[in-house]
Amino acid sequence: ATMLTDDAAVEAVVLGDEGVLQGLPRGGIHISHSTISTILSRRLADAHREREQSFIAAPVFGRPDAAQAARLIVVAAGPPDAVGRCRPALEAVGRKLFVIGTDASAAVIVKLAGNFLIASMLETLGESIALLRKSGVDPAMFLEILAGSLFQSPVYENYGKLIAEQRYEPVGFKLRLGLKDLRLMLAAAEEAAAPLPIASLIRDNLISGIAQGLGDLDWSALARVAAMKAGLKT
Repeated sequence: ATMLTDDAAVEAVVLGDEGVLQGLPRGGIHISHSTISTILSRRLADAHREREQSFIAAPVFGRPDAAQAARLIVVAAGPPDAVGRCRPALEAVGRKLFVIGTDASAAVIVKLAGNFLIASMLETLGESIALLRKSGVDPAMFLEILAGSLFQSPVYENYGKLIAEQRYEPVGFKLRLGLKDLRLMLAAAEEAAAPLPIASLIRDNLISGIAQGLGDLDWSALARVAAMKAGLKT
């Protein structure tokens, strides 16, 4: 199994000299937990198939604390026999396993779409809290209202607390990696001819964050970009 940061790292480890592709025996199974492009997922599936191996894309949802507690959400796609053989291993890393088909790229699309929703939430929550702060309203009270009514979700609760407290370290997922994922989303959207205009806006704001030196902070620091635009001291 592999979990690497981006397409380049996955290509080097899997397709490079003495990589996973070369090292796996016939009948071997490669499980990828990385968030990669749909194009690379299909390329990996084809490469493993040519060597009579199997490729399973199994990206995960969850921050590092969820990984340590084996509480990740796993989304898997690949050959049914391979997924069946690996089910115990896939179930061991998370609290819930979703098997969504035989095409590895389907799991990648689900992961990218999920991360798009999280990024959109970070953007809108950051903008909302910037508005509250400029208006003299306590963000903590706002989050308490959300948690008990409109948006009962651990994602809103956990990220909302980070943004309200402007606490972007320790890092669960770097802002610069968030930019990588937005690029993958937009590439998948272009390939499918399904525009994601909000993703384009968030991509630009992530670039602004990196330009302001926020790239190695948690990607919830996207909210700091909104605060800066609002003229707030951060």
